[in-house]
Amino acid sequence: MLGSTHGTFTTDSRRARVIACGEQPSPVVHGRPADVDDLDVGGRPLYAGVPDLDRFFRPESLAVIGASDTEGRPNTGITRQLLAWAERVGARLHPVHPTREAVFGIPCFPSVADLPEQIDLAVLLVADPLPVVEELAEAKVRFAVAFASGFAETGEAGAQAQARLSDAVRRSGLRLLGPNTNLNAFENFREDLDGPAIALITQSGHQGRPVFALQELGIRLSHWAPTGNEADLETADFISYFSERPEVGAIACYVEGLKDGRAFLLAADRAARRGVPVVAVKVGRTETGARTAASHTGKLTGADRVVDAAMRQYGVIRVDGLDQLQDTSALLARARRPLADGVAVYSISGGTGAHFADLATEAGLHLPRLSAARQTELHQWIPDYLNVANPVDSGGHPVGDWRGRKIIDAILADPAVGVLVCPITGPFPPMSDKLAQDLVDAAEQTDKLVCVIWGSPVGTEPAYRETLLGSSRVATFRTFANCVTAVRAHLDHARFTASYRSPFDEAPRTPSPSFRKARALMRPGETLSEHAAKLLLRAYGIRVPREQLVTSAAAAVRAAGLVGYPVVMKASGGQIAHKTELGLVKIGLTSASQVRDAYRELTDIARYEGVDLDGVLVCQMVERGVEMVVGVTHDELFGPTVTVGLGGVLVEVLQDTAVRVPPFGEVQARDMLTELRGRALLDGVRGRPPADLDALVEVVMRVQRMALELGDELAELDINPLMVLPRGQGAVALDALAVCGPGPEGEDDWHGRHGRQPNQPPPQ
Repeated sequence: MLGSTHGTFTTDSRRARVIACGEQPSPVVHGRPADVDDLDVGGRPLYAGVPDLDRFFRPESLAVIGASDTEGRPNTGITRQLLAWAERVGARLHPVHPTREAVFGIPCFPSVADLPEQIDLAVLLVADPLPVVEELAEAKVRFAVAFASGFAETGEAGAQAQARLSDAVRRSGLRLLGPNTNLNAFENFREDLDGPAIALITQSGHQGRPVFALQELGIRLSHWAPTGNEADLETADFISYFSERPEVGAIACYVEGLKDGRAFLLAADRAARRGVPVVAVKVGRTETGARTAASHTGKLTGADRVVDAAMRQYGVIRVDGLDQLQDTSALLARARRPLADGVAVYSISGGTGAHFADLATEAGLHLPRLSAARQTELHQWIPDYLNVANPVDSGGHPVGDWRGRKIIDAILADPAVGVLVCPITGPFPPMSDKLAQDLVDAAEQTDKLVCVIWGSPVGTEPAYRETLLGSSRVATFRTFANCVTAVRAHLDHARFTASYRSPFDEAPRTPSPSFRKARALMRPGETLSEHAAKLLLRAYGIRVPREQLVTSAAAAVRAAGLVGYPVVMKASGGQIAHKTELGLVKIGLTSASQVRDAYRELTDIARYEGVDLDGVLVCQMVERGVEMVVGVTHDELFGPTVTVGLGGVLVEVLQDTAVRVPPFGEVQARDMLTELRGRALLDGVRGRPPADLDALVEVVMRVQRMALELGDELAELDINPLMVLPRGQGAVALDALAVCGPGPEGEDDWHGRHGRQPNQPPPQ
């Protein structure tokens, strides 16, 4: 039933340093001072205020800078549209132009300083908005819209001009929409529609047209925010604002690039807390799409796998097409919480029902078999030779009596059914007319979702235009695929919000005891040796094999005796990324003579290859388990990301990995494992015991803590393989690669501040 931070992401790793050193940070989060509790341990915001945009969308006073009534000029058409919009919303409009006494008969003022009252919203119809912004700041104008193009979308020079505009806006205290935006915010929204509305956000105005046109189908739209280049106000601001609006049932977005990854996550988190669905088309799935988006809006599209994962973490429903954005948003805006997750299919054709059932099942929808009692009931009105288990095939909807409605009511009465879908592949009056009316009447009497797919390519039939579209209780689609997408999004979002707990509430705010140990190991701009990388893991409580670093053959033999045969021997040095390819790993050594020979061979190869070693590792040999990889990388938009997947040689062959953006909880860590195609290996195959999933999840969580605390100082971490032992036996990091970031900006004496010289080895 339907009824900032500005700029791209840069991790503020100074946050951890100021806490450790006792300094008091004074950051600003979305224009307001942030308390210590507003920042996580890495200095990233945990809170984003909701901008008060009421006076943007419903101003009491409006100034049009550069207003015109000269026919044939672009500004004239814009001025005329703004006049009509101001009248609809009850705003007083004041034209501003230095040489005109009046525009469309309204007194015109020569400058912003001459305006007769406090202005809520200024629309800038000028080529260079920068000087006007400074005037608006003096007049304490609250909001401005800049239509001008020629900024970041045009290249480096335009990006610099946009940066100057952003700086001026930040100093001014006003909030700016644009530049490179349009008039979509001032469209004629229908006031005769009721029910929950869709709020629309687009970075390209034309791409929002299909959603805006939903009003012609009786679906309410409340707002349209065309964000353009987002020099100030961005997608995240509008998601936060719309999430708080009582009339908004869903938020539809067309996103070309995210300005600030963290701000987007905080906004999506706010929507998730309030149960407001966010549906998004995000450009950049392909390299070509990413390039085109960058040229259009001048923003990063972000690594698509990371964007996809981040959206899933916070319940943002990502769709591919504008038709999917249209249909999914419409359903989610008006659908009540489902009473069950089962989908029943009712059709007058066995072929139609089977076709839809295939698509729905493939998409992950659950089509429960109706109970024996329910099937017996249905066979009172449907011949016994037709299948009514689900899909329900009536063979032809009854036209002349009450039986058709009885069939629909009986299906909806099944407790396992939360959604009823009726595909009508084409009009065939009077049967299709009667079927449509029975579905509408049933929908009026149930709390369950009723969906109809009207397959006629014409779309002018009365059963469709009047009966189905005239009902706010039936969700009507034109294609099977869009119905499946929307219904799955509806059920998934309900499950997501029912168990959602914000990771920002539980994100660490103070460094762990591991932090100081770990930072003493970091060597800015360098790759740590395997030995040093494993010390980093040990600092965070991640288990490594018994091993010793030695610098002589005799010491290697003694170490092997202590570690216990058989042993593995590996060259250890910061320049060695792929030891196996260079022959710098020897496994299964069982005697002192093999250990001595291996030591000499490893050091000879290193000398020949010109590789500097800090020694040779003599390691415990661990064989029984599943090889996994856990790692950290940095994304330009979202900062540190954590990856888990099948490890060893399979990581490069299969590339079977899942990624999350910190902070995330244990539930998300376990969800990462379910996304892996090779998950069955962890559950045990061909007689092998199940792996210790709890230990694997614990490693993922500890790696996340490391990523949060070290921030940019840890540019990359790769634990491969992480041997996950049988259940109850833990997980062991057999190898590790750690790449240090360049170090905190402005701290050239980084090593000296931490009591170690650049070439001094890390503590043992």
